[in-house]
Amino acid sequence: MPGEENDSEQIDDGRRTMSRLPANIGRGFIGVFQRESVKPFLIGAAATGLSTLLDDEVRDAIADEDDATAEFADDNLGPTGLGLITLGLFIGGRYSGDQRFRDASYDLGVAFTVNLGFTWALKEIAGRERPNKSGNDSFPSGHTSNAFALASVADAHYGKNVGIPAYALASLIGLSRLRSNAHWFSDVVAGAALGHLVGRAVVRQNDEPLETQMVTLGGVGVVPSIGPHFKGVVIGMNF
Repeated sequence: MPGEENDSEQIDDGRRTMSRLPANIGRGFIGVFQRESVKPFLIGAAATGLSTLLDDEVRDAIADEDDATAEFADDNLGPTGLGLITLGLFIGGRYSGDQRFRDASYDLGVAFTVNLGFTWALKEIAGRERPNKSGNDSFPSGHTSNAFALASVADAHYGKNVGIPAYALASLIGLSRLRSNAHWFSDVVAGAALGHLVGRAVVRQNDEPLETQMVTLGGVGVVPSIGPHFKGVVIGMNF
């Protein structure tokens, strides 16, 4: 795992570069559907399904639309707020000499982008009405999915010392959506599951050695070969 390596052992091997950003975003989307994602997907789907049984009870026990803390989180830690924070970290990472931070901030940007895509698609497909009747885009919670995607990346790169506080903050953001009556309990559970799934998939994909990132078309394999001092491709053919 990235978080288990020493900074001195990390080198810029060309996997996380601006020229590869569009491809890495695409690979992040694909990574969500790979075998490694099956178990967390099934756990998240089961948790979401069970949580629907508690939607009304949780709303009645927690919702308070006058909660000032929830209002602050809603206004400042949503897609726009977290997006600006992520963009700032991403840009800072491009100028940083700390390779771990460069890698982590890169993955934060990719994960946030991929998660936005999945969250928007699910909202359009589900069309679920919010508990406060403010719209039909309740499922899943975007605030929560974004927060958990970023927390998953932070945990993967820096371990539990950063991961636990990041997950705690993400959980508080999810709680704020329940307090403000903007989401059902199952929306928040689904958002947490989706964000975790996306964050882990993005880090896993971006960690793959370049030589394994092959696109195969008609028996011809094309492997991007990019390093600190060279760029090129390796082409192979199966006979």
